[in-house]
Amino acid sequence: MGANTPQAAAGGSQAWPGARAAGAGGPNIAAMRSVQGWQGLRGWAARRARAAGRPSVPPRAHSALEDVQAILTGCLFVALALVFMRDSRLLPGGVTGLAFIVHYASGWALGAALFVLNLPFYLFAWRALGWRFTLKTFVAVAVLALYTELLPRLVGLARLDPVFSAVMSGLLAGTGILILMRHQASLGGLGALAFYLQQRRGWRAGTVQMLCDALILGSALWLLPPGRVALSVLSAAALNFVIAINHRPDRYHGI
Repeated sequence: MGANTPQAAAGGSQAWPGARAAGAGGPNIAAMRSVQGWQGLRGWAARRARAAGRPSVPPRAHSALEDVQAILTGCLFVALALVFMRDSRLLPGGVTGLAFIVHYASGWALGAALFVLNLPFYLFAWRALGWRFTLKTFVAVAVLALYTELLPRLVGLARLDPVFSAVMSGLLAGTGILILMRHQASLGGLGALAFYLQQRRGWRAGTVQMLCDALILGSALWLLPPGRVALSVLSAAALNFVIAINHRPDRYHGI
């Protein structure tokens, strides 16, 4: 999550690039790649339709209202995941992980840290992926920052097992990010920078994101016990599991 955080899609028997990146940023990279992959998907759908003897029907675009509900719903899932993480003293990857470190170390509001730390990365998203994707991502991050401050006033967890929290937060965040990805949005952060560097420098986006997440989680060792950092890695694995299994362009045809 950029909250990165923060990285997975598969087509047929081939994994879509970026699908195996670690941490929460990997799903963001998969979302970014999917922005440029819809033309290929249309071609794939047309070829499959011709092979089956059916007329080719292009994917239908989501309406503005559908995009709004996706951002509101997807961000709510991710915000609830962050409630689990904060109450368990866990850490996501990406920029969201940096926001958690700032929050843990200084007491600064998590939502404010999340919003501010994401600001520099919108330039990379705009240059690499266009203004529509960047605008949706900006709105999604703003909504997530608002939810992050609102939900603790609405949700109280009297008892929370840390292992359950790690797995559940990863599943919730993965589901929320999946909703955003299918509407061509993300939660910004290091995924945008990684994809920009891939386009301009030829560096593999998944590798860049994985290294950044490793540095962020490793730096948390001065704030969190090793056991909590290990559980944070478990949470990231659960998140990427949801994305890898469910974000399949050969099975989903919305835009």
